[in-house]
Amino acid sequence: QVQLVESGGGLVQAGGSLRLSCAVSGSGFSINAMDWYRQAPGKQPELVATITSGGITNYADSVKGRFTISRANANNTVYLQMNSLKPEDTAVYYCAAELPDLIDYWGQGTQVTVSS
Repeated sequence: QVQLVESGGGLVQAGGSLRLSCAVSGSGFSINAMDWYRQAPGKQPELVATITSGGITNYADSVKGRFTISRANANNTVYLQMNSLKPEDTAVYYCAAELPDLIDYWGQGTQVTVSS
C-alpha cells in the first residue's frame, strides 16, 4: 500500500551539494516518521536522518550541521538537503517510511557519489 521513489542522486565534487527527494504514494496507511538511510559498499545500512509526523528531526553525528531533512505535505514528499559533501558520504541513499506496528517500507535507493 506504500510506494517510495527516491531521486536526486548523482556525482558531485567534495564540498558540493545535492538534494534528494522521496515521493510517497499509496492509500490506506498513516506514517509515523520518515527516514533517510544510506549504505556504503561492504557496510551495514546507517540511519542518516529522521523526521516524525510532528516535525521532530534527528541526525547521525556524521552529518549534523551538513544535512537537513524536511517534508512537503502538499506533495507527499520528503527531502534530504546535503551540503558540504565529503567522499565518505558516498553511498546508496534510501528513503523509508515508518508505519504503525513497526512496519517499515523502503524505496529503491539512489546513488550518491562524492569525488575528492
